[in-house]
Amino acid sequence: MSAMVEPAVDVRIGLVRGLGHSLTLAARSIRSVLRSPATLVDTIIQPVLFLVVFALLFGGEIAGDWQSYLQPLVPGLMVQIILYASVGTGLALNTDVVKGVFDRFRSLPIARSAPLVGAVLGDVVRYALALVVLLALAFAMGFRVRTGPVEVVLAMLLSIGFGLTLCWLSVLIGMAAQSPQAVPGIAMALVLPLTFGSNIFASPETMPGWLQWWVGVNPVSHFVDSTRALMLGGDASGPIMASLIWMAVLFTVLFPLAVRAYARRTR
Repeated sequence: MSAMVEPAVDVRIGLVRGLGHSLTLAARSIRSVLRSPATLVDTIIQPVLFLVVFALLFGGEIAGDWQSYLQPLVPGLMVQIILYASVGTGLALNTDVVKGVFDRFRSLPIARSAPLVGAVLGDVVRYALALVVLLALAFAMGFRVRTGPVEVVLAMLLSIGFGLTLCWLSVLIGMAAQSPQAVPGIAMALVLPLTFGSNIFASPETMPGWLQWWVGVNPVSHFVDSTRALMLGGDASGPIMASLIWMAVLFTVLFPLAVRAYARRTR
């Protein structure tokens, strides 16, 4: 008697169903955060620390008084904290791989990309919370918007869009690192030159010539220019266009590399 062979399972899943699976897993990620608020400690503490440390400790030295420094600092920190928050995406994915969560996902009739896309979409909540905490404290300390609520929302959306673009770098690092402990160190080695080698904390005119060049080509600087123009006034069209171009370029480069690394790690 010949052995019975199980019929092959059709694993082809359409775009709409795949997106539905991704949204379901994104909701799972959000529910997990809500059930364990301790996972949000870094998201809440980082904006507070950066604002207090740089405004109160360094503001007087850089701008003469910390109240004046607060105005250009806050829009810059909006970009920085989103960039730092994106590191959590790669860390969470690496942890799931190491713990075998992706092995369980592979046994389910879901799109193979759903866990990856779901993790990225779920982080939008963390980005939004970090921005809300930062702006709430900034307003309490005396920061004032010189434009309007529409511009503030646009600045927040642009910052979140930047985070969703840079999170693919975090995914790439998370899939390449052998352990969760290695992810933050590798990520920070790349993130620190982007944040501190920008116009977030100091004017490029005070820097050496070679560093001015780096600040000029650094994509973070263009996003900072955009958030400052949207919240403090000035021509925002040029910086926003440069930011959108950088988003397209970074996504075009990072997304296929991250997906390829994800496919190799989870096959």
